[in-house]
Amino acid sequence: MANNLRLGKQWGLRRMATPTGHFTMVALDQRPPIASLIAKKQGIAPADVAFADMVAVKRVLVDVLGPHASAMLFDPNYAFPAGLKKLPAHTGLVVTLEDHRFRDQPGGRLSHSIKDWSVEKIKRAGGDGVKVLAWYRPDADADIVAHQQRYVAEIGEQCRVHDIPLVLELLVYPFPKSERHTTDYVESPEKLPELVLDSVREFAKPHYGVDLFKLESPLPGASLPAHGDSAESRQAQALFDQMGGICRDAGIPWVMLSAGVTPKQFLRVMEYAYAAGAHGFLAGRAVWWEALQQFPDLAGFEAQLRREGTATLAELAALTERAGNAWQPDYSAFDTLKAEGEFCLAYAG
Repeated sequence: MANNLRLGKQWGLRRMATPTGHFTMVALDQRPPIASLIAKKQGIAPADVAFADMVAVKRVLVDVLGPHASAMLFDPNYAFPAGLKKLPAHTGLVVTLEDHRFRDQPGGRLSHSIKDWSVEKIKRAGGDGVKVLAWYRPDADADIVAHQQRYVAEIGEQCRVHDIPLVLELLVYPFPKSERHTTDYVESPEKLPELVLDSVREFAKPHYGVDLFKLESPLPGASLPAHGDSAESRQAQALFDQMGGICRDAGIPWVMLSAGVTPKQFLRVMEYAYAAGAHGFLAGRAVWWEALQQFPDLAGFEAQLRREGTATLAELAALTERAGNAWQPDYSAFDTLKAEGEFCLAYAG
């Protein structure tokens, strides 16, 4: 039936992918990591970082990397004013909905949306997709788990209403009581494979409405063994295969996030992910973090990014084209149409 087509979702994913159906996307919606780096360089508190400095960094990222990405992930408060006019017409636009100022409770972490921002506004602003980061641990307090599940489900419903893809990012985090607790956007020192896999398994359920997963490695990306035939590599691959199997059974394409690992480490992560059926990546710091160390020398930052960041992105794109699983839109519902007007009557009611 035509009401199963959801052309807005299909078209949004097409805009985010390469012509061959791979996702080679760059994230620049990061706020705390960039603000913390600028603050350290300037000897100030992150809260005192100037709006102009955040915008300047993101403008360089769009200008240099935009032409080489299948899509870019913008936040509305900094990346939109910095880079929308510089984003190439062929590059898709994914937009962040969640606020980085999550609420850290003793029993877990609560996500919420950016003030005065919504799925509807993202759609009206020209976004090809809505991205939501849900901090999630299946072993968090029951009320925390319920809040996070409800938060994602409500956004999923809004994405259905406005016919726009939902890109869901899941991250395991340490509890405040942990000795290694941190609110930084880094891989949790407490991350266990079962926490990652059980999180994906939960949100692969149809009522959440996820159209594309943005996932972390089930094992710390910085310590993955070389991809090969060793016992350690086979054990690691088995975990990636479980993650890929969950997504495959649910019919949801998936990409990997870089979680602040180095470019070489992220390439290794992607070798495992592609062997498990991943469709691409949505990476940020693995591509541009090293160049950003040049701040406040924006010219030096841009030069290093053009030299090294684009090379990393090209290497990732080549691996993706060679080994990644290609996504293709599903237009099979068109085959059921038999008369003029049937599509208009039935479409996405």
